[in-house]
Amino acid sequence: MQRTRARHRTAAPSRPAEAILRIAGGGLLFATAGLHLDLYLTGYRTIPTIGWLFLLQVIAGLLLGLVLLVSGSRLVAALGAGFALATLGGYLLSVQFGLFGFREVRTTAGIVAGLVEVAAFAVLAVYAVLSSGGVPVPGLKVRVPAVSVARACLGAAAVSAVALGLLGGVLAGASAPVASASGGAVLRSADVGGTTVLTNAQGRTLYWFAPDTSSKSACYGACAQYWPPVSGPDRLAAGVPGVLGTIQRTGGSVQETYDGHPLYTYIGDSGPGQAHGNNLDLNGGYWHEVVVTG
Repeated sequence: MQRTRARHRTAAPSRPAEAILRIAGGGLLFATAGLHLDLYLTGYRTIPTIGWLFLLQVIAGLLLGLVLLVSGSRLVAALGAGFALATLGGYLLSVQFGLFGFREVRTTAGIVAGLVEVAAFAVLAVYAVLSSGGVPVPGLKVRVPAVSVARACLGAAAVSAVALGLLGGVLAGASAPVASASGGAVLRSADVGGTTVLTNAQGRTLYWFAPDTSSKSACYGACAQYWPPVSGPDRLAAGVPGVLGTIQRTGGSVQETYDGHPLYTYIGDSGPGQAHGNNLDLNGGYWHEVVVTG
């Protein structure tokens, strides 16, 4: 009996270990909330339905992290683990199939957020089942045996491994954002929200970026992931005024211009007739739809 008790005391996690898991779990919930807040503010807030979901994710992540750190509740930790897994699932669905009419592209921010969510699930799931001498069952004066705790930890590790595999597989098959395909296409004008704007061959609104010049784009890196440059060269439909040209981007690729403004599309527009990027102050400056006059 004494040897059995000794083994249980040895197997039980120490209080410092539990504290580390608790702090790490809360920190990871704050991290995923912070990443989604940054994405929300830099463009996702304009995407129908998706924008509200991002805001909800930010609020839920912050609340769960705060309550976990203050209370140490294992129920909150379990909720946080499920929340992290659900957030990851929504991202994978959006990349693979699209969600609420919007299909995500592979970005560095998305990859980092996915990894943080897997880590959050793993840490929170382990914390949720660990306690000295076993895990108390709410409402009952019993504790889950230590062997069941070990199995639960192994289960959490297995789920985390599967989640990592799905994340890697989906992202490997996803396309990174590239310059909007064109080249010989016809750019047209269309009425979007009562304004006549220039659109690409698929009817998507085209934009110009205030910090750009007639010979140089200021949108690279993460900016170009959300505002894919139009490659060109194209031609204007009959009756559409203006002059098309091209500039050379850093790296040698070609970008199309309209009346001296380099052209972009916006990933927040899921189809024709939308201009969610108009007048947004994002990625270092204001964005405007290309208005056709004359």
